[in-house]
Amino acid sequence: MKVMNMMNIGLKTLRHAGLLMVLVLAAFTPLHGQQKLPVRVAMGDVSINKVPHLVALDNGLFDKYGLDVTLRPFSRGAAEKHGVPADVLDTIPEGEWHMSVGGGAPGMVSRANRSEPSDRVIIATTDHVVHWHIIAREGIETLEDLKGKRIGISSLSACTGIVVQILADRMGWDAERDLAILTGDYSVNPLKKGWVDAFIAYDVPLGQALMAGFKPMDIDMRAWNEPYPCNGLWASKSWAHANKETVMRYLKALTEAISMMKKDKTVAFRSMAKWYDFTDVEVQNIIYNGAVDMPRAPYPAVAGIKRVMELYDTGAMRRFQPEDFYDDSFMKELDESGFIDSLYE
Repeated sequence: MKVMNMMNIGLKTLRHAGLLMVLVLAAFTPLHGQQKLPVRVAMGDVSINKVPHLVALDNGLFDKYGLDVTLRPFSRGAAEKHGVPADVLDTIPEGEWHMSVGGGAPGMVSRANRSEPSDRVIIATTDHVVHWHIIAREGIETLEDLKGKRIGISSLSACTGIVVQILADRMGWDAERDLAILTGDYSVNPLKKGWVDAFIAYDVPLGQALMAGFKPMDIDMRAWNEPYPCNGLWASKSWAHANKETVMRYLKALTEAISMMKKDKTVAFRSMAKWYDFTDVEVQNIIYNGAVDMPRAPYPAVAGIKRVMELYDTGAMRRFQPEDFYDDSFMKELDESGFIDSLYE
């Protein structure tokens, strides 16, 4: 009887181990042959931290994980500012966007300031730390030289606005009184035309500025170690939980695309050339450098969300807690499954 009991325990153990193995394999196994889940995702701007989504599309990762993705690679406004061919936008069918990719700060401020209720949250963030550049006209060499000058950004609530406010905070300045912050065209054009004295440049405008003969100021913003929530994957929280399988599959494709970019930068170069028409290798390398800090597991940038709430300390913003702006449950489940670690083995 004792032997039989031991055998039964052994069989149960094997069955449990077998079930566990099946679940693990299912988490990592591509979904070829299964019905694809449709999802529409809109991106607004042109930057290296949006390239993983394009890499996933170009390398069949959405197909691999059973998704039928309609992806808008950028907005018409962004294409015009950065000289990117926008013909592809004419081929995208009309419809509701289930998820979007854009700056965490503008999304937070927009939600806080609107009267209509919203449950849109950040599900993943590919850009957690300030690492941009300041491009200035001749004669401006130090941060102190910027006091009282005209600084170009896209908008006060955008990631460029976050950076200029962090700059003012670090220098002990009043951003509104000690700087002339000008919004609108955040490309190199206003600097070339003398409309601004300097502008905040992320990777793409930096490449444009270098091609135009400008050089960035000798400032290492990465050394500031300032958190911010730029380029996040946004969705309605209720929609995301009602469509959890779609979200999880999308995150698998996204994290695998990040791993591909980290292992071989030419993967990113090909997508930059295809979608942005950036074919110069020097420019490609400059843009790619913006992804150095991109995390393997792109959790929502919680520290950055809290920093934005400090910088935009308004009555409208004080109605919210940091947890109102993000949902890390999807990334946590994917990360704890071992899927992301398996991409680097």
